[in-house]
Order: sequence, then C-alpha cells, then structure tokens
Amino acid sequence: MSLLLVRGAVEQGLIYSLVALGLYLSFRTLNIADMTVDGSYTLGAAVSAALTAAGHPFWALFCAVLAGAGAGLVSAFLQTKLKIQSILAGIVTMTALYSVNLRVMGGRANLTLLRLDTVFSLLKSVLPRAVQPWARLLIAAGAAVIVGLLLVFFLRTRLGLSIRATGDNPRMVSASSINPQYTITVGLCLGNAMPALSGALIAQYQQFCDITMGTGMVVIGLASLIIGEVLTGAMRWPSVRRGVFAALLGGAVYWLIIAGAISSSVSANDLKLLSALIVAAAISWPVLVSRVKFALRKKANRRC
Repeated sequence: MSLLLVRGAVEQGLIYSLVALGLYLSFRTLNIADMTVDGSYTLGAAVSAALTAAGHPFWALFCAVLAGAGAGLVSAFLQTKLKIQSILAGIVTMTALYSVNLRVMGGRANLTLLRLDTVFSLLKSVLPRAVQPWARLLIAAGAAVIVGLLLVFFLRTRLGLSIRATGDNPRMVSASSINPQYTITVGLCLGNAMPALSGALIAQYQQFCDITMGTGMVVIGLASLIIGEVLTGAMRWPSVRRGVFAALLGGAVYWLIIAGAISSSVSANDLKLLSALIVAAAISWPVLVSRVKFALRKKANRRC
C-alpha cells in the first residue's frame, strides 16, 4: 500500500472510531444492543451536509451531535417507557430516521459539498504550510482523542458510574435509589451522539452525503471495537481506558485492513462480506487461541 492510501485509511478509521466509542457505551457499558446507530450516523451526516451547504460547517457538527442525542432519546423512550425490547426499539427508530434524514436533506437522496467550506478546509487554511498536508489526519486524530478523553472522564463521574452500574446489575441500581430509566436514557443519548458526530465529520471529509451511508454501520463499529479489544487484551489498564483506547485503535486498524483489501483488488461489492468475516474472526479469536493452546498441551502430554 502507498503512504497516501495508508494515511487516508487512518484518517477515516479515526473518524469511524467515534462509532465504535458509541457502541462501547451502549453494547459494552449498558449491555444494550442498540441498532439505532445506523440511523443516527446518517442523521448526523445529513444535518452536517445541510448546514455546511448553508455555510455553517462548525455549527453543523454541534447540531449533528444534538440530533444524534435526540435519536437516542427516542430509542430510550421506546425501551424505558413503552417497554419495547432494545433491538426492536432500535430497529423502529432506525426505520423512522430514514424518512427524517430524507426530510433533512430536502427530499434528496444525496447532497454534494464540493467547492464548499468545510471544517477540514477551514482548519487547514490556518495551519502552518509545513503541516497542511497532514491537516486531515490531525483533525481526525484530534476529534477522536478529545471525544475519547471526554468519555473516560464522564464514565468516572457519579452519573457515569451509575451508567456502568446499570449495565452490570440494573436491580442493584434500583435498590440503590438510582433510576435505571434515567441512566439508560443518558447512555443511549450519548451512545448515538458520537456516531452522529462521526457521520457529520465523514460528510465533510468526503464532501458528500448519501441516504444509505449508514447501512451496516453497526457491523463496522463492532468490528472496530472487537479488533481493538483483541489487540489490547493483554494491557493492564483500567477497563474504561482500555475500552476507549481499543475503540480508537480498532477503528484505525479496521480501515487499514479494508484499504489493504481494496489495494489487493477486492471488489467493492464484497466489502460488507469482508466486514462480517472480520467481525466473526475477531469474536472467535480468543476461542480459537484457547483451542490451539489446549491441543498443544494435549499433544505435549501424550509425548510425556
């Protein structure tokens, strides 16, 4: 792979790692299978594209985060108040967001941002000329690191600890006079705000937004998160710091794998299949390793 291809893959991976951070909060921390991410990611991209086209690229990111949090709020309402199962609530919200996203995009299936000012072009113009070729990488890394640090800090606060406790044992949380419905709502709002921010950045990064760009985003986020967890499994960091770092690292590694596959002439039509295979391989990796170790020990015992 060329250096340009590697740099582009790392840039996209760092932006997509925000999706993995959102899934870390919902899947790992709250233990909720939230399928809303596919819709909230596209919602963030749609809001970002619409406001960037109107000349407000920085406000577009802020509004995209609020829109993603609103999507999480709807999903949490369906789960906590209407007692709909988490997967079904996410699917219902995701389905509804398809129409919402079309409305945000003015009824069009795609929007182009070519020749328009974006966060990346505006920040690039104020950087020293020597680092301007690396502007996109610096912006993507800065966004990922800042969001990751904020998430680590939040999960150490009293509310964050309550959210973590809700994922571990909701009954104990209720017995401790903590409202699990409130903690679930906050967690899902934040868990969808981060993918929405990712979609907003990707829309400005690619200068393009499409109504179907969020399809399979849960699989991509899970692949990134699981790859990162496999790579950081031996680290003795506290669980939150290790989980956040795993999401950031996994996002970059996942897109490096995808870039390697594309450079090896893998068809674009097979990328979703490749993503599913990566997820399956990452999930089954610890089991495969344990079975290989067991087989080696068994073989060694026979020799003795």
